[in-house]
Amino acid sequence: MARQPGFFDVEERLRELSAKGDDLERIAVLVDFAMFRAELERAVPRADGAKGGRPAFDHPPSITC
Repeated sequence: MARQPGFFDVEERLRELSAKGDDLERIAVLVDFAMFRAELERAVPRADGAKGGRPAFDHPPSITC
């Protein structure tokens, strides 16, 4: 039976992927994802925040590795 992932297991997994040559990291070097931000904000509008609380997600300005 597989063990439950621990608190720091995600960081370790990302380090392992990066060391193996993560394809998403290579794409992020080639593509300026910031140019898609305005289009993303139009396609996925945010609530006005009247109900309060933290937004569920961000429209990131760029993907960082």
